Amino acid sequence: MTDGPRGRLVALEGVDGCGKTTQAQLLSERLGALFTFEPGATRLGDSLRRLLLDGDRAPISERAEALLMAADRAQHLAEVVVPAMDAGTWVVTDRFSASTIAYQGFGRGLDRGELDRLIDWATGGLAPDLTVLVDVPVEVAAGRRGVTPGDHFEDQGDSFLQRVAEGYRCLAAAGVPQWLVVDGTGSVDSVAEAVWSGVRAALGPVSGDD
Repeated sequence: MTDGPRGRLVALEGVDGCGKTTQAQLLSERLGALFTFEPGATRLGDSLRRLLLDGDRAPISERAEALLMAADRAQHLAEVVVPAMDAGTWVVTDRFSASTIAYQGFGRGLDRGELDRLIDWATGGLAPDLTVLVDVPVEVAAGRRGVTPGDHFEDQGDSFLQRVAEGYRCLAAAGVPQWLVVDGTGSVDSVAEAVWSGVRAALGPVSGDD
C-alpha cells in the first residue's frame, strides 16, 4: 500500500443493454482509473462467467447462482480491485454488489437479508464510493441488444428484466451507499457528460478535471 490516499471505487449498474459498459470505459479513461468488470475479470472469474452466462450450460439453482456471483466478486476484489485501490488508483467497475441485489434479489426473489450478508462476507464490507445507475426502459435496452442471442440473464424475458430494473430504482432511491441516477436514453456523449458531472458533484474534485 502506498503512503498516499487510497483509490476510490465507482460502480456502474443497470440492466443489460443500458449502455453501462460503454459509460464505465469512458469514465475510467477520463478519470485515469482502472476499468474492470463483473463477472469474469480474473482467471477464476472467467470460468465462473462461462458457468453463469452460457445459454447452453447445465441448470444452476438460484442460490447456487448467487454463490457463484459472490465467489467471482471475492476473487475480483482480492486480485484486482483492492490492490489497485491500495496503490492509490481509482477503480471503475462494470457491475458490483448492487447487481446481486437487483438480479438475484428482485429478479429471482431470493431473500434480501441473506443476500446482504453474503455480499458483506464476499466483499469484506467494501462498498463503492459511488454507484451510478444508467437507467433506461427495458424495451430500450432490448432494442439496443438487437436480435443476437443473449446470455442467460438476457434470455429470462421482459418480466424478469422489469423486476431487475425496478430493483435498481429502489436501491438508488434508498441511496445507501451513495447513488447517482443518469438517464441513459440519450446519445453516448450526452450520457457520458451527465455521468461525469454527477461523479464530480458527488465525489468532489477528481483526476481528469480540466
